[in-house]
Amino acid sequence: MTTATSLAPRTDERALAALQQEHGSALFGFLLGLTHGDRQRAEDLVQETLVRAWQHPEALDGDHESMRPWLFTVARRLAIDARRARRSRPNEVGAEVLAHSAAPEDLAERSVTGLDVREAVRALRTEHREVLVQVYFRGRSVAETSNELGIPEGTVKSRTYYALRALRGVLPGYEDGAVRRTGRGAA
Repeated sequence: MTTATSLAPRTDERALAALQQEHGSALFGFLLGLTHGDRQRAEDLVQETLVRAWQHPEALDGDHESMRPWLFTVARRLAIDARRARRSRPNEVGAEVLAHSAAPEDLAERSVTGLDVREAVRALRTEHREVLVQVYFRGRSVAETSNELGIPEGTVKSRTYYALRALRGVLPGYEDGAVRRTGRGAA
């Protein structure tokens, strides 16, 4: 299958080599500035500019003193197009960055854990549940919980201990910190 580009007349290879010889280094320097010093990108753009010259022999046949302005215009437009194309895509991330990033959080598992913990807390005795709600879910200190519930601080500590112990028995398979992740405070 042939395309419209393959049917178009092409520049003579000798003329293209002479064009590259005469303007290649100036074109590379110009593109190096546009690519902020990225040598590989500048070299790629030089090659693409010369491909455009090869595809458009009418530009070489003009009565211009020099082809440099045409080449620089084509190169600048190619650099702009390449920059726009890169900006429209997400940034590429290397394997090293991925190795040091945190694993994505499994929201479904977290929701199931939250439901399991809520159900287990509901199964506790009322006095244990009240203490856990104050300390873990409302983030209150032992002293604040003591004042809120009207019980001594030692009782708050012992009820917290026994409530957590009861939860560990009801929630097998969860690590000891599962209850703490659902609330804010600590006893």
